[in-house]
Amino acid sequence: MARKLIHLEIKPAIRNQIIRELQVLHECNSPYIVGFYGAFYSDGEISICMEHMDGGSLDQVLKEAKRIPEEILGKVSIAVLRGLAYLREKHQIMHRDVKPSNILVNSRGEIKLCDFGVSGQLIDSMANSFVGTRSYMAPERLQGTHYSVQSDIWSMGLSLVELAIGRYPIPPPDAKELEAIFGRPVVDGAEGEPHSISPRPRPPGRPISGHGMDSRPAMAIFELLDYIVNEPPPKLPNGVFTPDFQEFVNRCLIKNPAERADLKMLTNHTFIKRSEVEEVDFAGWLCKTLRLNQPSTPTRTAV
Repeated sequence: MARKLIHLEIKPAIRNQIIRELQVLHECNSPYIVGFYGAFYSDGEISICMEHMDGGSLDQVLKEAKRIPEEILGKVSIAVLRGLAYLREKHQIMHRDVKPSNILVNSRGEIKLCDFGVSGQLIDSMANSFVGTRSYMAPERLQGTHYSVQSDIWSMGLSLVELAIGRYPIPPPDAKELEAIFGRPVVDGAEGEPHSISPRPRPPGRPISGHGMDSRPAMAIFELLDYIVNEPPPKLPNGVFTPDFQEFVNRCLIKNPAERADLKMLTNHTFIKRSEVEEVDFAGWLCKTLRLNQPSTPTRTAV
């Protein structure tokens, strides 16, 4: 069992409401959702007891793997889509916080979502104490307008780009960093010119993060949020990933939620259909990457 501690300065009435709302998690039963055992309050902290996933979260896996292969991300995409569909169809819940640290994996080859938004009070209380250097929120959420499961789709797309290139993709890497990431010049298929996934030259003070090539300060959070709302979305570079995967991500990262692909469209996308039939030893890849002992009977990752 794993226990997550959340320290919040909140009134007892709100605290009790959060505990009540979290009990809904008992009713969630899906191979794509982390198991929930209970929640309680003690010594100023809310404890959430849940299934232990020995591979940890995908942001932790990324630190070891540096980049996660496309065929692995195909299985991740299937699990996330099925988890989101389950929450929506069975419980009328949106996740609200899809990101690599909320996608957990284990040595049996299972991929599961955790920390989804079953508790409105917990979401509101944690939002009031938000501190961070990155955001996976869709533009419409940052603008305070109405949002739906389409916002979770954006967050999934942004997470997939991060896992594929090895670092948070805003601001996007330029050609020089892409060469450092992939070990060769990344060229645009149309012109044969060095390719950048940045829509325009990066302004001074923007980081080339994760590859030790730039010591400029990171974006302030308000700069980052402004970038997400007002600049073109990130995308996968040409010549490195299959067109199916690129197009899948592009459909997730359309800024207008009305034009963004929905769960049904993505579930029927060519990238997902191909990934469903591909034989991929996810458990073996994970155990090798994290140096875990693989169970003798791993779960078949036909996610």
